[in-house]
Amino acid sequence: MTMSAFLAWEEQQEPRFEYDGFGPVPMPDSTVLHGRLSVRLMAALGGRLRGTNFFTAGVSMKVLAAGHIRYPDAVVVRLPVAPKTTVLTQPLVLFEIAGPETSTTDHTVKNREYRDTPSVARYVILERDIQGATVWCRDGDRWIGRIVTGAAVLALPEIGIDIPLMELYESLHTGFTD
Repeated sequence: MTMSAFLAWEEQQEPRFEYDGFGPVPMPDSTVLHGRLSVRLMAALGGRLRGTNFFTAGVSMKVLAAGHIRYPDAVVVRLPVAPKTTVLTQPLVLFEIAGPETSTTDHTVKNREYRDTPSVARYVILERDIQGATVWCRDGDRWIGRIVTGAAVLALPEIGIDIPLMELYESLHTGFTD
């Protein structure tokens, strides 16, 4: 299947699919916990980037990464962006929320794809079940990763903001039943 055929087909599908370079790959169902963390992330990004030269989109926005179509949990791109754009081709900062269903793909497959996309300066993998993140950033020709936990702050110098992890995770797991 070609990418253009995939994009036409995918628009008609439920649930959403990603394109791995060969064909459609169904995305796993989301959880309430994943959704809660995603909403907090979008609020933190949106509030800090309001009035800047950056645009933030959530999981409904397609991103072209190394020839693949992905739906990151959040993406930041530099403005301007055409208002009818359906696929972002110049992602700057990408976020994925990793749970047991997606961890391997987020930490390996998508990591390679985002690393191989020249516009990507930073890739943040937020852990769904614990307060922590793996942060990958471009440093010249190197792709450097580090782990951020506890009271640390997510430094995002490419877009001029910082987000304390506590802001995303505080009381995240409260209010649920088993």
